[in-house]
Amino acid sequence: MASRVPNPIRLLILWIGIGLARLGLIDRERARRTTDLAWPRIVTGLARMSKSAVDIAMVGIAVGGAAIAGVGYATPFWGLAFTIGGGVAGGTIALVSQRYGARRFGQVGQSIRSSVLLVVLISVPFTIAFSIFASELISIISDDPEVIELGSAYLAVVAFGMPFAGLNLIGSRAFVGMDDAWTPMVIRAGGAVANIAFNAFLIFGLGMGVVGAALGTVLANVFVTLAFAILLVFGRLPGVPEAEMTVDPFGTYVDGEVIRSLITIGLPVFGRNLVWTVAEIPLLSIVDLFGTDVASAYIVARRIWALMNTPGWGFGLAASSLVGQELGTGAERTADRYGREIIRFSIAVYAVSAAIVFVFAEPITLVFVDDPAELSVPVAVTLVQVACVAILFQGISGTTEGALNAAGDTRWPFYAQALGMFAGAIPLTYIGATTPLGLYGLYLAFVAETAIPASINYYRFGTGRWKAISRSYRPGGTDSGE
Repeated sequence: MASRVPNPIRLLILWIGIGLARLGLIDRERARRTTDLAWPRIVTGLARMSKSAVDIAMVGIAVGGAAIAGVGYATPFWGLAFTIGGGVAGGTIALVSQRYGARRFGQVGQSIRSSVLLVVLISVPFTIAFSIFASELISIISDDPEVIELGSAYLAVVAFGMPFAGLNLIGSRAFVGMDDAWTPMVIRAGGAVANIAFNAFLIFGLGMGVVGAALGTVLANVFVTLAFAILLVFGRLPGVPEAEMTVDPFGTYVDGEVIRSLITIGLPVFGRNLVWTVAEIPLLSIVDLFGTDVASAYIVARRIWALMNTPGWGFGLAASSLVGQELGTGAERTADRYGREIIRFSIAVYAVSAAIVFVFAEPITLVFVDDPAELSVPVAVTLVQVACVAILFQGISGTTEGALNAAGDTRWPFYAQALGMFAGAIPLTYIGATTPLGLYGLYLAFVAETAIPASINYYRFGTGRWKAISRSYRPGGTDSGE
């Protein structure tokens, strides 16, 4: 199978899994199955987050620190595409994985079509609004004229990629729910590579600056959407395995029961993602009080943090797919074991990656600027090292969230994210910006942002209530038991 192709990342993850199996912490076969689903998604995450990091590095080198801040301040608004798509896709993977596990293939296509409809209907109005009011939106965060000009120029163009970014998440989750993480990896990683190539040509070749970075992102997302559409409709696409099943694009898109399930499951996921997107606006506004150099350092640290968080992409979706498939057959005890073991597996992988980044924090940070004077390097390095601690809690939070999503128990992760941001990160950042606590408030905010959700999500998983909740979403009303 394609997922067994030798790959250094797969081998490293499998090696960690086997080590945990020898210690009796996870089952060896479950470690292998988790690895096969997780590693392609981790590669996808690395490619996409590397693309995002390269965007920042390119505009930083071509334009300067103000461009880093401007693009960073546009990120919460562009991130709404992933908030919308991720919310609907949370329902997509739950419905697809349970129906796939129960071998109800006829119901899979309906879940995908209804997901596509919801994403388009929700995202298009935001695309129009963000393109028209880009300058006003960036002005909410900063009053620096140069930052506003650069950030709004980026947002006005990148907004047109929002519907495509949301559709890409639907395509990706659909395949992962059908036990295929390889195909989304090839398509989305290919899109990330294309994005970097587009950006390099547009930013440096044509001298388009932040507008070139935005246009490259839009073109890459269109490319990925077309690839998913061709594969889902025709079952074939060069470079990826033949699809196990196809989706009739002329079938019914409006199915009341499916749409209700997508909304019921996806709304809390959307809310949880929206918490971060909305909270990032006041958070960045407060960070801006520290000055443009510290704000740029913070944005660089966030990009590095996002790279470190890519194992969560794999383990969270592996948990959603594998737990969901077991729940689809009514095997609740096996689903519980999968969830607990994937959480342990995830923590171990996060610990390895965090240790590496901690040691090399300074040289990694310096990649983002041509002139170190444009960035508060010591602050950025310390923020990256603090992020290495915070990311361990993210390993618990994200993977537990994936297991809860598979069951349709998506409300608690929403509550957890809201508390982490509004009761932890934002107050601590504000205290740091307005009292002698200073930068230490920013450091503490990084940890609180992940430690609070990790505690809440893990508690919820431990109660086992998610098993009962999953029964109302199973195909044919599958009862519990094994």
